[in-house]
Amino acid sequence: MNEWIVGLCYVLAGYLSGTILFAKIFVSKFCGENIVLISKDGNPGTANAFAAGGIWIGGLTLLCELGKGFLPVYLYCRSQLEVPDWMIAPVLVAPVLGHAFPLLMRGRGGKGIAVTFGCLLGLAPCWAPVMILVASFLFFSLIVVISPHQYRTAVAVFAAAIATMIVMSNPWIRCGVCINYCIILIRLLLSREERTECKVRLFWKRLR
Repeated sequence: MNEWIVGLCYVLAGYLSGTILFAKIFVSKFCGENIVLISKDGNPGTANAFAAGGIWIGGLTLLCELGKGFLPVYLYCRSQLEVPDWMIAPVLVAPVLGHAFPLLMRGRGGKGIAVTFGCLLGLAPCWAPVMILVASFLFFSLIVVISPHQYRTAVAVFAAAIATMIVMSNPWIRCGVCINYCIILIRLLLSREERTECKVRLFWKRLR
């Protein structure tokens, strides 16, 4: 029973860590701006931190966003708790859910892309999920180039979800990872960013 409580504490800690919107905090502290108001899409995320504060503020935000996803998952995976295998799924989801739908921001959080990468890194040495996501983003950024970025992100996470379902044998890791991808897609749909025409360019055609 005590280990169950500890397991649930990891879930709660992950959600609470996810609600810390570092982009909003750092841009406010170092730039004196409200990132929600000055960004086009109102997203308090890493990309807008780079746009508003430059490489140093953006880089610091990226590290913290990765860390708040990485630490709860990494520590849980090494805790050796005697809890059911399915507990890994809510542990994986909690930081991304907290970032995307923070209670103190009335659910108006970020898209959760960097936090998702952090959660997947926390599964190390199980590298397959994060490598799939990296490969998917690279493929749709360099080979079959989809623009603008909101469409590229949507296609990349959708493709990564399919690949994860095929490659990963652990059903609970598959479940947690795919729920995180669904959260990202939901945040993309809720984004205030202007919708423009989706364009697809093939890398090899540009070489001609």
